[in-house]
Amino acid sequence: MNDDLTWLSAHELGQLYRSRQVSPVEVVGAALDRLEQVDARLNVMVTVTADAAREQALKAERRFASGEELPPLYGVPITVKDLTDTAGVRTTYGCVAYADHVPDEDAAAWSRLRDAGTILLGKTTTPEFGLLGVTESKLTGTTGTPWDPARAAGGSSGGAAASTVAGVAPLAWGSDGGGSIRVPASLCGAVGVKPSSGRIPHIGNTEPDSTEGPITRRVVDAALLLDVTVGPHPLDRLSLPTTGERYAETALAQGDLSGLRIAADHGLQHGPVDRETRRAFSAALEDLRAAGAVVEETQVELPDPLEFFLAYWGTEYIPFVELMNAAGLDVWPLAADIAERAARLSPSDVGRAGRETKTDIYLAYARVFADFDLLVTPTTPFPAFPHAGDVGGPATVDGQSLAEPGLHLHRLTEPPSHAGLPAISVPCGFTSAGLPIGLQIIGPQHADAAVVSAAARYERATKWWTLHPAM
Repeated sequence: MNDDLTWLSAHELGQLYRSRQVSPVEVVGAALDRLEQVDARLNVMVTVTADAAREQALKAERRFASGEELPPLYGVPITVKDLTDTAGVRTTYGCVAYADHVPDEDAAAWSRLRDAGTILLGKTTTPEFGLLGVTESKLTGTTGTPWDPARAAGGSSGGAAASTVAGVAPLAWGSDGGGSIRVPASLCGAVGVKPSSGRIPHIGNTEPDSTEGPITRRVVDAALLLDVTVGPHPLDRLSLPTTGERYAETALAQGDLSGLRIAADHGLQHGPVDRETRRAFSAALEDLRAAGAVVEETQVELPDPLEFFLAYWGTEYIPFVELMNAAGLDVWPLAADIAERAARLSPSDVGRAGRETKTDIYLAYARVFADFDLLVTPTTPFPAFPHAGDVGGPATVDGQSLAEPGLHLHRLTEPPSHAGLPAISVPCGFTSAGLPIGLQIIGPQHADAAVVSAAARYERATKWWTLHPAM
């Protein structure tokens, strides 16, 4: 396998394709070889589309040889989370009941990515219907972080993040309702983007806080994916109009962070943060300052994210748990517990979470953005932890017990989702045990380009993106 191809970015591959220094056939072959090398240890794939990928690579090679003007991502390999429908390709939603399910239609974003010429390598692992904060599935098993496969990759886009960081493909497509892109990006050491609510369309959208989005090794690659997928769709009533912003150009623009005012919240309000995470976050603040930003520490006064999670998401667990029970399938204890507790909520509890509390969350951030351009936090309160079934985190952090270990992992990423704000996780350091730590950059309403720009400038000012796991 050609190690020189493994760590190239999609942006670099596009340039090499056009100069005929490397071919899509070579790149796809190297990606499939790398997948075979690492998947037994990481468990990142549900379905591999090797034959179709090789056919598409050969077609791409012929088109490049003809001198055609082709899109920037044409011929670049990508993986897609197994919650996203791919017509003609098995899509299981991580559930045994859908083990043989093959959708007839593409999801809106995948349709745009396919039309842009990306080459699908396969579908990545996810927990059943994305209901857990770690990538544990009764269908596919356990997915680990490439830095230590005995530890969790996070969820629910764990296979997407782990595959990209392990060098399988430079591009991965995930989804995020409360951190399901950013959390695994942090635990695996990737770049993960949750765009503004409505920025990327979803056909028949009924959930304003959930979105699909990129997971990559470089910010510019995530920006290239945004360029292809953003914009309205007639079948998504929540989709935003086109703005004309070019995210890749924004990511590549020269300059540092001079002139930016950045608020920093260490994330201690609703629970402990691991000491090594605090150390890396504090160092990241110094890196931001060294790059020209004015950084001031603050605390966002948010409603309790764990209480909100139950009130907002809890009822969503009920039909899925009922479906699995009816099919005689095993249900994760955490999912069953959330469904049971949600069933005891009153209609007013649920209604208040979806209206008043969400507005309170948005206003808490709006008060910060009245004085600052961006807000940064750790992406997760702790780094990757040993696998423990559906337990989505350690029982204690720095000697403090966690009442809800399965929910704390996402407590810093949930609130921006429910405010509809753009957010990105970028690597900002490592623990003494060599586990990656993520920096979450949050922007004001609809400020996706500002978040991408800041992340790219921070990335260029640091070395973290140059480090890869030894697998």
